[in-house]
Amino acid sequence: MKLQTITLVLLAVLSVQASCRQNQKSVPGCYKGRLEVKGLCQNYTIKVVSGTIDPALVQAKWTDETTGKEYENVFALGNPCVFPERLNAGDEFWFLIDNSGKQDCIRCMAFYPTPEKKLNIRIQSEPCQ
Repeated sequence: MKLQTITLVLLAVLSVQASCRQNQKSVPGCYKGRLEVKGLCQNYTIKVVSGTIDPALVQAKWTDETTGKEYENVFALGNPCVFPERLNAGDEFWFLIDNSGKQDCIRCMAFYPTPEKKLNIRIQSEPCQ
């Protein structure tokens, strides 16, 4: 009796997992990123954590001259006006590259070092890979 119950529960769990995998979206050009540096005046550095991105779009290695810390596969945020303020250094998120144009907003001009490569991105509310 116990063996049958355990078997049924196990089958139910496996069925739910398989269903979730089938329902998960796979969006081309979607990447998982992590906010590495939340610098002064929205000078943000983001690392590509997963997804195959064109290496020409990111810096393979970059050193934050303020802290001396080295990062790999990073870029500077090109459109900080639409980046959610709630995200902090260390937070991971899904994103798409957004080539729809430059967003203008008022921001301070204080300097904080960022990688030379910049990307405009759009944050996804749900995982997309």
